Amino acid sequence: MNLKSYIKEQSIQAIENLFQQKVEDVEIQITKDEFEGDYTLVVFPFVKLVKQKPEEIANKIGSYLTAKEEFVAFNVVKGFLNLSLNPTVFTKLLKEKYSVKDFKLTKKHTEKIMVEYSSPNTNKPIHLGHIRNNLLGFSISNILKAAGNEVLRGQIINDRGIHICKSMLAWKKYGNGETPQTTGIKGDHLVGKYYVIFDQKYKEEIQSLISSGMDADEAKKKAPILLEAQEMLKKWEDGDAEIKALWKEMNSWVYSGFEKTYQRLGVSFDLVQYESDTYLLGKDVIEEGLKKGILFKKEDGSVWADLTEEGLDQKLLLRGDGTSVYITQDLGTAVERFTRYHLNELIYTVGNEQDYHFQVLFLILKKLGYQWADKLYHLSYGMVDLPSGKMKSREGTVVDADELMEEMHQEAVKKTSELGKLEGYTENEKEQVNELIGLGALKYFILKVDPKKRILFDPNESIEFNGNTGPFIQYTYARTCSVLRKAAKQTLEIKDKELNKAEQKLIILLSSYEELIEKSAADLNPALIANYIYEVSKEYNSFYQSNRILDAENESEQQLRLAITQWTGNVIRHGLSLLGIGAPERM
Repeated sequence: MNLKSYIKEQSIQAIENLFQQKVEDVEIQITKDEFEGDYTLVVFPFVKLVKQKPEEIANKIGSYLTAKEEFVAFNVVKGFLNLSLNPTVFTKLLKEKYSVKDFKLTKKHTEKIMVEYSSPNTNKPIHLGHIRNNLLGFSISNILKAAGNEVLRGQIINDRGIHICKSMLAWKKYGNGETPQTTGIKGDHLVGKYYVIFDQKYKEEIQSLISSGMDADEAKKKAPILLEAQEMLKKWEDGDAEIKALWKEMNSWVYSGFEKTYQRLGVSFDLVQYESDTYLLGKDVIEEGLKKGILFKKEDGSVWADLTEEGLDQKLLLRGDGTSVYITQDLGTAVERFTRYHLNELIYTVGNEQDYHFQVLFLILKKLGYQWADKLYHLSYGMVDLPSGKMKSREGTVVDADELMEEMHQEAVKKTSELGKLEGYTENEKEQVNELIGLGALKYFILKVDPKKRILFDPNESIEFNGNTGPFIQYTYARTCSVLRKAAKQTLEIKDKELNKAEQKLIILLSSYEELIEKSAADLNPALIANYIYEVSKEYNSFYQSNRILDAENESEQQLRLAITQWTGNVIRHGLSLLGIGAPERM
């Protein structure tokens, strides 16, 4: 039973019966602390419909509802009808919900949704921007699944192209055969090191050419090391055996490194695709578009989409020499995914600098006549900065994901040691809990912010045990576990009784969890879950301070408060798991 949904249904029924008017929806809010009541019906939207004053309408609906057993009182403040529920409604709901651990919703029609995230390049390690991408994609997958959908987690690895050849060429020229095994350097870091070396050598050559009198733009195109990288790419595309062997070997180092990063970050995938397998896929789609006259060719043989009528530009889809551009692959991959996996929706988790790209991609697919083009979504998110400034990967000053995760672990060690949180733990237990706290702090700080907003990530602020942080929520969960451990009750018997304000408030808040999962899935916004479990944690701590639980005045009071504690713990643990955050049972 969802209290808010129940009150909605009853209010809609009241309006139909009292005023003979059909309404699709009504707005129900939790009553503000300064007013008497549990839930508030906003009456203003019905004024035009029934042609009466808001207070009149509210009083009539209030009288109608309080004739029912579930409603005991009402009061009207302007156009707001505050309703008080019978305490038995809360105790009935508590009996029903306190032991539920899995809050997965059921839907009449299951949607099959693919969420694409991560999708890194194989020329450098995963960085702070990728962390937000991975956390968003993974948590949205969890939330969509909890909302009753079938979800495929996917990534497409950009494993080919000029950027990959730059790392390969620099390693070939300056690497002296070093490998992750011989150096002890993680594979993706080793390959990233050579991407940086390439950039340094490239800049030196540009300066040298400029010094000898060449124009700067010309020098950028004519630098010998860049021409060599372009030649290497051509050989790769022609299937040169030696180049392909080197490419496979260096990419295998990177995949091994990525896997370790993903494992520590706690994200996973059901499907991994590679650009080297998919980059030619779009050519047939483009050919089809040409035949239908939807796309057009220019004199040099290049193929374009004209989007000027829709207020966009003309978009290049194939070069004059027949080679593909980035969007060629995206067109083909979208068609292939819907055909092969019978998807209902496809969500791309990609930074907001690609907003235009996806606008164009979706529009072209729509023009090409694909019915499912309306079921493509770009989960666009803002960049992440550290207080020290924006990151630039080519200069080697990227905020590395592995280093950041290790730093967060060490911050947790420092903080728990200062506060004496883990006294009496074995070294192994401390290690595990500090890992959960450190990564929980990082994940929560990023996920509590609306995806569209830019983030300034402050490691020190994120690890605090007070305020809207991961450690505060984890600590609250551990507190509920501690209370239940001490009580050691196998079953609870909840009796109908009057509830105090704190008990009632917590039950009302907890009862809205499933509705919130649904909203979070619809909005593709994990921040709704994150901030909700913070509110629950705050409310529980307030309840814990003002209500005796283990030494309650009587048995029925103790049982009721233990049930509230159990329900709270289950909701916090489940909410954290949707965000990909671990919940330690002791802290």
